Amino acid sequence: MKAKVVRIAVVVTVAIAAGVIAAGNVAAQAWPTKAVRAIVPFTPGSGTDIAARSMSERLSAQIGQQVIIENRPGAGGTIGAALVAKSDPDGHMLLIHSSAHTVNPWIYSSLPYDTLRDFSGVTPIVSLPNVLVIAPSKGMRSVRDLIAAAKAKPGEINYASAGAGSATHLNAEKFRIQAGIEGTHIPFKGSPEAITEVVTGRVDYFFSPVVSGLSQIRDGRLLALAVGSAKRSSVLPDVPTTVEAGVPASDYNFWVGVLVPSRTPRDIISRMNGEISKALASPDVRERLAKLGAEPMPMSPEQFDAYIRDEIVVNEKIIKAAGIKGN
Repeated sequence: MKAKVVRIAVVVTVAIAAGVIAAGNVAAQAWPTKAVRAIVPFTPGSGTDIAARSMSERLSAQIGQQVIIENRPGAGGTIGAALVAKSDPDGHMLLIHSSAHTVNPWIYSSLPYDTLRDFSGVTPIVSLPNVLVIAPSKGMRSVRDLIAAAKAKPGEINYASAGAGSATHLNAEKFRIQAGIEGTHIPFKGSPEAITEVVTGRVDYFFSPVVSGLSQIRDGRLLALAVGSAKRSSVLPDVPTTVEAGVPASDYNFWVGVLVPSRTPRDIISRMNGEISKALASPDVRERLAKLGAEPMPMSPEQFDAYIRDEIVVNEKIIKAAGIKGN
């Protein structure tokens, strides 16, 4: 009798498990059932925004539903992130964030979400080099010139960012600390506003995403002194890295990636990863991103989650050394 009961229990358990798997497969096959909202927590024209828009049209065509980019800037990306964290975990609202996502836990004492608990990584989109730019009218032609000017008048030079804790801010702080200079940080809502102020000369320098500042560099309104990444940018091959320019350990990786609420079914996350990876691998998107100096950064959802956890630990050291606090 006991054996029969056990067999029945096993059969029921297997049936339930099979039902759960089948339901999950149906959910993945059904996704998406309506338009997908992709929240970009920075302004239009920012590096994150450009990366998101570069692949959204191709992704829309693949999944048969429109991918709508919505800009929700403010508070270092936390306003847009909070919106996604509280959304239905059905794959119809995505967060397209930057590496600032792994910085915010250290600069905001009361985030309206938990960075690790409330989000799951889907995939990085790209790695975007930042480029140290100044107005030609400043008369500085190299990183060495900038450092000399900053040391001659400690604290008088200022530098822009796309918001406190943004990738552009972290890159600037890492450079400033390693170069041994002082300066005044001036945060803006996004890269376009920061670039405008540097072009006019009201702000001395900015670690602009290459994708945001490239046109101004090419038309001579901005001068590129160095790139902040570990290697040179493919679209600015003659511009040295900050390390090559004489500032050791000053490189910073600015990435853009896709996240969803953590309760989103894993099979939907897996399908998203596959579709986004396919879109990024398409010739037209690859060409578009390559022209902007963006570098591929392929990862599985599990690898991306692990990468985020590691970055949060690493960024704590930079935040504490720079004394960065949120707006």
